[in-house]
Amino acid sequence: MRFGYDVTEPDGRESPTPSPSNSTPKAELQWFPLQNHPLFSSAAATATPAAADRMHPNLMTWDGASRLYFWDLNKKCLHRISIRLGEPDPESILAAYPSKVLQADTPLGFEVNKISVNKNGSALLLVGLEGLCVMYLYGRSSTEENTIICRTISIGSEIYFNRNNLIRILQISWHPYSSTHLGILSSDSVFRIFDLSTETGEAEQEYYLQPAEPGSSRNAAAICPVDFSFGGDHLWDKFNVFILFSDGSSYIICPVVPFGSVYKWESILEVYNDAQTFGLKSANSKAVNDSNMAISWLEATFPELVRQAGDSGKSYAVKAQPFVLFDASVSLQGPLRRVCQDAAEDSEVRKGACEGRAVGFLYNSVGKDSILVTAWSGGQLQLDALADEIQPVWNTGSAPRLCVDSSDQILGAAMICESAPSDHSILKLDQPPNHTVWLGHPPPLLRLAIVDLALPNKTGPAIAMIADPLVPERIFCVHAGGIDSIVLHFLPFTNQTSGKDEAMKTPSVLSVLSTCPDDLASPSPLHGFLALSDCFGSSWIVGLTSSNDCVVLPMETWNVLLTDVVDKVRETRDASDELEEMDTHTIISRELLTGPKAVLLPPSAPNLRSVAADSIEGRSMLHQYFKLFHENYVEYAHKVYFELQHHAPHVKKMIDIQHSRLREMQQKLLEGERQQEKIKDRIDRAVKTHNSFEERLQNLRRFPGSHKKPLSKAERDFKLELDRFIGLELDALHSSIEAVNARLKRHIHSPQAKSSNRQTQKPGRRGKGVENDELSQLKSSLEKLSLINSENSEKVKLVESALRSKEISD
Repeated sequence: MRFGYDVTEPDGRESPTPSPSNSTPKAELQWFPLQNHPLFSSAAATATPAAADRMHPNLMTWDGASRLYFWDLNKKCLHRISIRLGEPDPESILAAYPSKVLQADTPLGFEVNKISVNKNGSALLLVGLEGLCVMYLYGRSSTEENTIICRTISIGSEIYFNRNNLIRILQISWHPYSSTHLGILSSDSVFRIFDLSTETGEAEQEYYLQPAEPGSSRNAAAICPVDFSFGGDHLWDKFNVFILFSDGSSYIICPVVPFGSVYKWESILEVYNDAQTFGLKSANSKAVNDSNMAISWLEATFPELVRQAGDSGKSYAVKAQPFVLFDASVSLQGPLRRVCQDAAEDSEVRKGACEGRAVGFLYNSVGKDSILVTAWSGGQLQLDALADEIQPVWNTGSAPRLCVDSSDQILGAAMICESAPSDHSILKLDQPPNHTVWLGHPPPLLRLAIVDLALPNKTGPAIAMIADPLVPERIFCVHAGGIDSIVLHFLPFTNQTSGKDEAMKTPSVLSVLSTCPDDLASPSPLHGFLALSDCFGSSWIVGLTSSNDCVVLPMETWNVLLTDVVDKVRETRDASDELEEMDTHTIISRELLTGPKAVLLPPSAPNLRSVAADSIEGRSMLHQYFKLFHENYVEYAHKVYFELQHHAPHVKKMIDIQHSRLREMQQKLLEGERQQEKIKDRIDRAVKTHNSFEERLQNLRRFPGSHKKPLSKAERDFKLELDRFIGLELDALHSSIEAVNARLKRHIHSPQAKSSNRQTQKPGRRGKGVENDELSQLKSSLEKLSLINSENSEKVKLVESALRSKEISD
């Protein structure tokens, strides 16, 4: 008995899969438009994923080639659909029916609300609030038709889903340079990297985030992580992890490299040459020291750099070797500050630019620019660009913890990432751009724009963002109200094609898909969204509604960024129109319009009355007058005749154009007369609505407390700060108490702790007293934490009651 892998050919045909018994030939595939596929056109609606208000659900994913995956919440299975992009016409997508059904070899004990496939299409991630699994897509065939049983393993179950702790997964993503590594950010402020090829229960790398300096007082909103994103391919960005916290501050961890990840040789050599060129040749000793550490790390992580003169210099890709500095930990660079004129401008920007708290983050690389997009719960998008390059920074003297095997090969690492104190939070515009190169300073941010999506009030804080696969300047924002497209028309470094400073253009925002066109108060969120593209320059947006309907929208790519060209074409057209108008006014030359020249007689001419007509003088005078008349009047008449004959077709054309414009205006007037009645009806409805609003306003003015003074600016700021703290400090204290309880229970019931206590215990009662002392210290710590928790709860209740009474009195 032999089992095989299920493979789909490039043309969409399913290859035969060996089965335990001789199977009958399968029926030929039928191809439907993706939006009309029977899998999506079923009448049964999908169930709503759990916690859709906190994490935007996404039950669809794409392998980047010809396979689309869809998780069925009702049947608890995965569907693999073969698709053809741009067939039969460039704006459509064909999907094969029937689809392959993939089942987990063990039943899942949680509800899936997000799926994601790795870059080589061999494994798929199943994410839920109570579980995290990876399904290997090349499994064995089942006796059931079109069903494949896939091996499914759990990831980090003892860390995230243990009943003794309350750690939540905030964000999870595949690493862009590895098909077996996952990055996970959790609510305990730890960023972990798991390697699926070795150990799935323990993390390969752990980074404990400490944004607050030791001994400094920071509120809970500033130390709670929200989201993260891996960097792009630009210089050191490929080794970066961007961390977003709930107060909107962003930090950088660099370098972070999964063990065994693969990178382009040219990009690694570029980073290596950059460190040697701008770091070692610097006049600052700190810059030289930092660049030396970076060069040592590069040469140990990528040994091919030392042997680049040999055969390895001809390679196209290099693999990262396990290496960690023994006497230094990676620094948490940040918070990233904005480029401002002065401190007052920077404080004004941080105060009230966006509402609510940060809920989403996206890194996007566009040419030479690194774009950071932050989504806020108030419905705003904050777009910033890195104004300087990123360099790695280590905290010397903070040794990491390593896990090695018998041959001293590094298997795992854990380190505390602290934020170093800095006094350069504001970068002046008159400073040179390279003043922070290799000095360990975090790069500043250049504010591009703040986009207000004008979301409905009840859409929820869940906002997801994806970049267009073909046009990097375009970002799709997915929220409960639909999908919006944001196109950047200004980039600080990519747009600098000339020496002139171009004006900063605001991004254009377009609603691609609306899920609440009729009733904004009750939107219907999407359960899946994808951005597809092919090699011919076509792009599509695929969405899955809550009623199990698939929406396919072709997106324009060739004219997205042609605003400058369109403006120039319009300017040229306007100039040509002006010239045409000038030509219409000068159909006949000004020389002809002024008339013939006046006949000027010589001053010495005799009087005609004193000259006889038959005399020689009279004849010569008459001949002279005839000559002047011919030169001035007859030749002028010939010129006028020639001009009229030459311009007759042009005049006729202008008359025809005027007649056509006259007919167009008459049609517009007739259409305006037909629309006049509708306009009158709309005006009447508007007047009635205005009157009803006036009446409602008068009724509201009669309410008690309507003439009271509203809240002051300080009171509004205090209320906004309290809204940011709701659910953050209490959750942090609860999680700390639960973590201490879990550690206490594990310490009490751990056999290692009992054996160590028996070994260190001496005759007498001293060992028991030491254990009692430790228990008493833990109990006192728990009592203090519970007391602080109760006090904070009382304070919050008092503040809420005071605000409620204040609002009622006002």
